[in-house]
Amino acid sequence: MRTVFLGSPPFATPVFERLERSRHRPLALVTPPDKPKGRSREVEPSALSLAARAHAIPVLRPADPHAREFIDALRALAPDVLVVASYGVILKPALLELAPHGALNVHGSLLPRWRGASPIQAAVLAGDAVTGVSIQRIVLALDEGDVLLAKERVLEGRETSGELFDALALLGGEALVEALDLLEQGRAVFTPQDSSRATYARKIRKERGAIDWTKAASEIERAVRAYNPWPLARMLDPKGRELNVHEARVVEGAGKPGCVLESGARFVVACGRGALELVTVQVAGKRALPSAEYLRGARIEPGQCVGTPSTRTP
Repeated sequence: MRTVFLGSPPFATPVFERLERSRHRPLALVTPPDKPKGRSREVEPSALSLAARAHAIPVLRPADPHAREFIDALRALAPDVLVVASYGVILKPALLELAPHGALNVHGSLLPRWRGASPIQAAVLAGDAVTGVSIQRIVLALDEGDVLLAKERVLEGRETSGELFDALALLGGEALVEALDLLEQGRAVFTPQDSSRATYARKIRKERGAIDWTKAASEIERAVRAYNPWPLARMLDPKGRELNVHEARVVEGAGKPGCVLESGARFVVACGRGALELVTVQVAGKRALPSAEYLRGARIEPGQCVGTPSTRTP
């Protein structure tokens, strides 16, 4: 099928590369304008743009994808269907109705569970046993379009959001190609979602990473994985220094929430229910360390209390 791909990295990159290897090779990539990066503020092409260039696929970077000039240019390509992965722009009817088969979205959950902006983090945070990807028809209501195809992935309960993100991007590419095959063959069946089963994943903000020690250890451990690699779970050590927690595990122990139970070979903190071993921590601006290595210079004693960073926004 004649496709035009709309997306932004990193989720869209593996999806795009899988589509490029299929017989539904994109006519063009549509992606947001590249932004300045680093201290030099130089504009660098994204990994997605570089992938398109490597395969001689035209890259379009409209500031406004609904501008008349861009819509006309897209229509001139005569796509059969638009395919979308993490584009970051709500598509209006001018785009949704441009191609005969409309627009298909690669969504990182098994819809209707976890509609919204952060379905992968939400699945980890909730402790879901299974998640996956859905290929859905885009409609004006958020993630409510009929589902053409879904693929599952069983969760082991140890994945970070970053690891799951990478896995679902690869799975999404496979699902998209399979969905386009069905559409091309006239065998596509779109199934309406059961809205009574819908759950929503709100956008992740940095303050969500602040650890609340009154919660159960199992809940905090899931948050550590859900917010890795961003915004990272954060705490204050007994001296008020902010730490990022990269890895943690639930262990036996009890005490006042936030009380340090061990600070030698292990860094163990009591929670509202159970205790949490902090396996890898990072002082802001420095490299991540095994907790035992961090503790050798931190001078933290059992009985001292850790804290929760401020969640106030500027």
